[in-house]
Amino acid sequence: MTYQQQYHHWLHSDALSLEEKAQLMSLTQTPEELEDRFFGMLEFGTAGLRGIMGVGLRRMNVHVIRHATQAFAQVILAEGPQQAAKGVAICYDCRLHSQEFAQAAAGVMAANGIPVRLFESMRPTPELSFAVREYGCIAGLNVTASHNPPEYNGYKVYWSDGAQLPPQHAAAIAQQMEVLDVFNDVKTMPYETAVAEGKITLMGKETDDKFLAKVLDQINDKTSAAKVADTFTMVYTPFHGTGYRQIPYVLMQLGVQHLYCVPEQMAIDGAFPTVSSPNPENPESFALAQKLAREVDAQFILGSDPDADRVAIQVKDKDGQYVQLSGNQTGVLLLDYLIAAKKRAGTLPKHPVALKSLVTTNMARAVAQANGVACYDTFTGFKFMAEKKNQLEAAGQGEVIFSYEESIGYMIGDYVRDKDAVTAALLLTEMTVWYAAQGLTLLDALQNLYKKYGYYGEKTLNLVMPGLEGMTQMKAIMAALRQTPPTQISGTPVVLQRDYQDGTERKVTTGVVSSMELSGSNVLSYPLSDGTTIVVRPSGTEPKIKVYILATGSSEADCQEKVTRYADWAASLQKLAET
Repeated sequence: MTYQQQYHHWLHSDALSLEEKAQLMSLTQTPEELEDRFFGMLEFGTAGLRGIMGVGLRRMNVHVIRHATQAFAQVILAEGPQQAAKGVAICYDCRLHSQEFAQAAAGVMAANGIPVRLFESMRPTPELSFAVREYGCIAGLNVTASHNPPEYNGYKVYWSDGAQLPPQHAAAIAQQMEVLDVFNDVKTMPYETAVAEGKITLMGKETDDKFLAKVLDQINDKTSAAKVADTFTMVYTPFHGTGYRQIPYVLMQLGVQHLYCVPEQMAIDGAFPTVSSPNPENPESFALAQKLAREVDAQFILGSDPDADRVAIQVKDKDGQYVQLSGNQTGVLLLDYLIAAKKRAGTLPKHPVALKSLVTTNMARAVAQANGVACYDTFTGFKFMAEKKNQLEAAGQGEVIFSYEESIGYMIGDYVRDKDAVTAALLLTEMTVWYAAQGLTLLDALQNLYKKYGYYGEKTLNLVMPGLEGMTQMKAIMAALRQTPPTQISGTPVVLQRDYQDGTERKVTTGVVSSMELSGSNVLSYPLSDGTTIVVRPSGTEPKIKVYILATGSSEADCQEKVTRYADWAASLQKLAET
């Protein structure tokens, strides 16, 4: 159907309320907005769905949620009655309409004869992954848009291992969505009826207790917290989200006595009124946390995003300023700490393994290999790390002790297969108090790591391209880079041209093409002659192209110079869409 036909299909559907129809009728005054809402469906990818909330085919609303869930149900039912009977676990976060969307999804699953385990209220994303594994579910579903601005919501889907869907299952759901009518082919039943008939079971404290017990089992050292209990002070913020209960609980169990939570941001609110964006990756989001930290003279600030799967940290420097560590730096510190802590505790496995995404700092590999730990790259996304973990451990090729990616996501332990801010918050704090007991801050520790393993510097640039025009631009940029791959970047020769779509690697000087282990993802990578690697990929969840600069050098200044120089090239990529 054309976008005009889709619009009329929605406008005349009995499924829409009078208020929704009034919103649609108002779109005739803004033709561009009307086209943007109906020119196609939200793409269902390996990260599920994510988009701005509103009425329309290309917006997040209860009708799109039901449509996607019907498609998901079809894929589950195709596995056979015994598999479908294992049921699905459903979770949601603090966002506007998240509870409504989760209950609507539960109603569709129940109407299709698939048992549902639904959390009684919002929970952290990692607990959904845990619940899928703990209760032997065939699949899981999480209504969340993670750290996106308040106008967004999303729909993440999980398979029986507790990881987000592998590409083949995501493709099967997308295919079903193309076939099923958004209204007429959806089975549903009232939420209250499904609960009353036992088709939906609510999960609560019993699941929390099981999950938190696993988290606390990850503690390597409680003695350090006791040593600095009187002097160590920290601040925590959940950014109005789901970490507000569990993260303070595990930190207190660790032994942190002076923990201050940002009161304004402990209030659950999907409008996120105290921040422009609830993304802890952005240092400016910590303004209130820093204000409280100065008042209580805290050494350490920790913040989790609204669905509590990502966590960022800030450390007070010698001048009393709070400095944010990047995901790359935080991950390297935690990897080095975990290796040493597990050695001290006698819990380091015989063949330890670390996993990182291919856009994460190469310093992680240097740390791992110097300590006898194998290190593997995966595509961006913890479903790929989970897949690699499962593969390695099933084959007896090692035991994964830590997985991370530069966008402040960390996975530890065997009870989840996704990034986990609850466990990461616990271990980041354990690491911080361990260094504090040695008279060191994390900034001191990071400098010591650079001296030990070499200097590295990274930067990620986000080229934002919203709307229909933006999609066209993004495709044009990737196509232009493939048609004419760069042989030099900012005057530095490109050594290899890697295309992870088809898994090929071309050596620039000889033209020899060889195959790589990783393939099947829209990612381009250019290792340069000075040791820098530049990676380009479209975001899987937001309308932007991401450019990663991964530099190494003889000093911090050398790394920074390279990062700055190559950032200019990265910023110029947007012009490729115009030529």
